Amino acid sequence: MLFKQMQYFVAVADCNSFTEAAERCFISQSAISQQIRALESQLGVELIHRANRRFSLTPAGEYFYTQSRLLLAEADSIARETQRIAQSDNQRLRIGYPKNYSGRELHEAVAEFTLLHPEVSIDIVNGTHEELYDLIRFGRVDLVINDQRRAFSDEYVNYLLSDGCCFIEISANNPLSSKQRLTMRDLKRLPCILIASAEQQAKEEAYYRDTLGFSGSFLFADNLEEGRLMVLGNRGFLPLDCIGSLSPVVASIKRITLYRGDRSIRRRICAFWQKKNACPQIEDFAAILRQKIENSRCT
Repeated sequence: MLFKQMQYFVAVADCNSFTEAAERCFISQSAISQQIRALESQLGVELIHRANRRFSLTPAGEYFYTQSRLLLAEADSIARETQRIAQSDNQRLRIGYPKNYSGRELHEAVAEFTLLHPEVSIDIVNGTHEELYDLIRFGRVDLVINDQRRAFSDEYVNYLLSDGCCFIEISANNPLSSKQRLTMRDLKRLPCILIASAEQQAKEEAYYRDTLGFSGSFLFADNLEEGRLMVLGNRGFLPLDCIGSLSPVVASIKRITLYRGDRSIRRRICAFWQKKNACPQIEDFAAILRQKIENSRCT
């Protein structure tokens, strides 16, 4: 009760009136007078010297008033910060992106989005196609950037980001690196390096073999850096989707467009989120990312 009584006492001192203080605190004048007397009784000191219809603060009252204002201001600050933290926890955007993505657009989109929505915290994870699909399906992320391997579902917003060509990265020491374009047929004796966790290797291999038509053997890396080190060691080739720009490669790696017959292989990359969870923040981020990608060129 002391905290509330401190608020009443400060209001009386600020207003220099019991009537105005009561109005400010939304209680009756008699109630605020009772609370001040109860406060004095609890402390065992006189805080207000009353003379007829006028009053003044005693020395103890002056001290109590000054310290009470400081404590109330600190309590108000604590309350605001608590609310801000709670709002930040509630306003969180969780994004998933492919393990083999290496462009700058995602970083640029996060930076621009943060300027637009400074109250929203961003969490980012990466994964294979299937890992990202499970994350969005079970609500563990709010939005994923992923290639289209399934028919579009009415339960999701299927927001097209790019419809780009496929590249492979290959060691400059490999004779195939001198070509301007490569086909599946050219690569059939060279292992395909995929970025996938141990649990996802079989699914990734099945997709690249059965859907995209890679017919050789497969090697696996945990991340993009490890995959490129394997390329530098001339152990195989690394397929990459073009999502906007591609990060520069060292001179010992050649990046070549991948063809099936006389046509380049193209992959659709989308932002997916569940329609039931749609919100302006998700839509803003997707729009910013698409604009960044549209402003970029595959290099």
